[in-house]
Amino acid sequence: MTIVWANVRISIIINHLTMSFRKTVSWIFLPFTMWYAVGVWFRNLMFNIGLKKQVAPDVTTIGVGNICVGGSGKTPHVEYLIRLLQDDYRVAVLSRGYKRKSSGFVLDDGTHNVAQLGDEPAMIASKYPKVKVAVCEKRVFGVNKLMALDQPPQVILLDDSFQHRYIKPTINLLLTSYNKPYYQDSIMPYGDLREGRSARFRANIIIVTGTPANLNPIEKHNIVNQLDLQPYQKVFFSTVKYLDPMPLMGGQRLPLSTVESALVLTGIANPDAMIKYVSEHCAVEQMVFADHHQFTSGDIKHINRAFSQMPGDRKVIITTEKDAVRMRPMVEKGLLEGLPIYYLPIEVSLDNRPNMDFDQSVKGLVNSNILFVNKMKTTKFEW
Repeated sequence: MTIVWANVRISIIINHLTMSFRKTVSWIFLPFTMWYAVGVWFRNLMFNIGLKKQVAPDVTTIGVGNICVGGSGKTPHVEYLIRLLQDDYRVAVLSRGYKRKSSGFVLDDGTHNVAQLGDEPAMIASKYPKVKVAVCEKRVFGVNKLMALDQPPQVILLDDSFQHRYIKPTINLLLTSYNKPYYQDSIMPYGDLREGRSARFRANIIIVTGTPANLNPIEKHNIVNQLDLQPYQKVFFSTVKYLDPMPLMGGQRLPLSTVESALVLTGIANPDAMIKYVSEHCAVEQMVFADHHQFTSGDIKHINRAFSQMPGDRKVIITTEKDAVRMRPMVEKGLLEGLPIYYLPIEVSLDNRPNMDFDQSVKGLVNSNILFVNKMKTTKFEW
């Protein structure tokens, strides 16, 4: 199909120029990289020898994070864990609440307020009403607040927690991208790693995200070898599945096969995969904003103008589910009236190899730890 590239925002051009500049002068960053690496190593040393206190809470915790900057699919994997566990356990999600306008501990009150929670926690709260969703800069304090609720959670999912070492998760999930795994990367600012590759040893489970659905066993084997796992670590591969677009304010799904052209509107870290997917079904124009972008009335005018200039009758605007959360306040202001805006839901699926079933592995660890915690709480020690 023909892909139409037009109305490209200045941010796209800046992004490409920045990448080109970075590649050109990457060697200049090496001295800064060395000092940054020393600082990260020293911080981790303080935790390893106990000078910085690490807490293992009396509740089952599952940390989900990465060691690189940018998106690696943390939120879809948190949602996968919610769907896996919410019917059997009381589940809570604790996030930092990136770019929220509040501070301290905030528990969703049922309004899914983006300003109070941040876009990703608000999205999770709106989709999973059975789950408690909270945000807090200090994770230990946040866990304590959750455990003080009338019905405390049995499992707490810690979103983007790999570098937050004040809590030691029961299960530590490390995500690494198939397109740029940690073994092909370097520490910042020369590369994109927040920590050195040795940080991977803190993980119980490593998930290679964004893998092709038809990835062959030989390539999987080669990737596993390069991940350089320890005996206590398991590795899984996850694949992104796109669902049919949903209207911004709810309604019937729209099969992409019925769309002639789409303005793909994104404010996420890595939009390439989504743009590629939509372009396989219809002609595409794109507008790319920075990750977690807060849309303004000026943005909406620009979007409206770009959409009106697109040819064809069967045309729509397609955005991400996370961007849709930040755009909904614009509906209340009447700024999106008349625009056919849809968001593209995504889910991840994990491979289930013989003796390496992700669901069984996680449920087994969760169940055994809950039993252990309950036993410790009821045991009476005699001196």
